[in-house]
Amino acid sequence: MSSIIAESASIGENTTVGHFCVIDENVVIGSGCRIGHHVIIHPDTVIGDDCVIDDHAVVGKAPLRSRSMAIQPGEGLPGLKVASGVVIGTGAILFRGSQVGEEALIADLASVREETTIGASTIIGRCVAVENRISIGNRCKIEAGAFVCAYSTIADDCFVAPEVTLTNDNYMGRTEDRTVVFKGSTLERGARVGANATILPGKQLSSEAVAGAGSVVTRDIPADTINIGSPARKFGPVPPEQKLNR
Repeated sequence: MSSIIAESASIGENTTVGHFCVIDENVVIGSGCRIGHHVIIHPDTVIGDDCVIDDHAVVGKAPLRSRSMAIQPGEGLPGLKVASGVVIGTGAILFRGSQVGEEALIADLASVREETTIGASTIIGRCVAVENRISIGNRCKIEAGAFVCAYSTIADDCFVAPEVTLTNDNYMGRTEDRTVVFKGSTLERGARVGANATILPGKQLSSEAVAGAGSVVTRDIPADTINIGSPARKFGPVPPEQKLNR
């Protein structure tokens, strides 16, 4: 079955392309890649060697615009850049203006919006929503169904459990003041967040801090401490055997 491949696109050796794909203008795909069926790769996308892009993925799309959006997409966004060894799952959507590091996994039905950086060997789990203008470091795990809000920063070696919600709008969509003070969550190196926890806007988990499952984080969590509850309060220290540098 035929796919549509622009004349200006470049496809490396030993790369296979499935049925009914669209590979648009100025796309560059490295060698040894496997492109599944019904994949759409938008203009100017650059894909490294040995990548897998599974069926029905949409890669490098431009963001939509609406006057009602609080955070407008940037102008003149560069093409998406996907490093070597990345795996992109079925139905995943990645926007232009973002970058994905080597050996990362963007799982089935996940989305990564514009102006976002995903570090090397990081896992973005099934159905995770990563919004725009976010930095996620190396070797992180963002598990199924988590929501990472715009303007968040997640450092290396962090763990975000399923269904966690990071927020950035204390005004909950009311008044124009919110557009001035938008601030997402900050997770410093090795911070961990348990299942179904909610991190309120602008709050920071310092290095090796833990927010327990179901917690509502209303204040910053100091380094090396476990906080639990709603609102989250100090429970105790992180056991030494759980620390990254033990």
